[in-house]
Amino acid sequence: MAPHGSHGKCCGDSHQHETGEVGIHYSLYTKINKDNLQCLNEAVDGSGKTVFKPWEERLNFDIFVDSDADEELLFNIPFVGNVKLKGIKVIGEDSDNHPSKMRLFKNRPAMTFDDTSAEADQEFELVRDNTGVTEYVTRVVSFNSVHHLTLHFPSNFGAETTRIFYIGLKGEFSEAHHHGVTICTYETRPMPEDHPAEDITQARLGM
Repeated sequence: MAPHGSHGKCCGDSHQHETGEVGIHYSLYTKINKDNLQCLNEAVDGSGKTVFKPWEERLNFDIFVDSDADEELLFNIPFVGNVKLKGIKVIGEDSDNHPSKMRLFKNRPAMTFDDTSAEADQEFELVRDNTGVTEYVTRVVSFNSVHHLTLHFPSNFGAETTRIFYIGLKGEFSEAHHHGVTICTYETRPMPEDHPAEDITQARLGM
């Protein structure tokens, strides 16, 4: 079901001509390691991955994730490099199943609901947004080197389950640097203490 109603106050990117520019900023979905992305408590397996999509498809309301047992959703999002996270957009229905709170955890892979009692790196009170006009600005100093992001949606506006159509991530990406270690073993000349005298004599004579 598509979102209904309209969002009362428009904040963030409200001009239609800015849509293309906003889409460029919200392109970090291409830097997610989708094979290892997890969504806990999703009603349909794999549906959590689908909400990380191009900005131009943010209003495709045929693609969404619903929570299952209750209103909570938790996303474990690994990146293929390092991210400086600057902002997040969340699109849901203009109804009670829109998430009402979002908690961010940096570089804590494989989190479960049991781990969410820990203090989040940042939290947001969400507003109902069915078009993507609201941007939640992160503290860049806290999210300037992110290789794994966890998003926890603990509640909604009163419904039994939560539905999300789109999650947009804004920021800068840099490749991960892997430094290999090369171990070289070499010998410039035979050392008497390492070789019996007989072996060195034979080596000099070409024997």
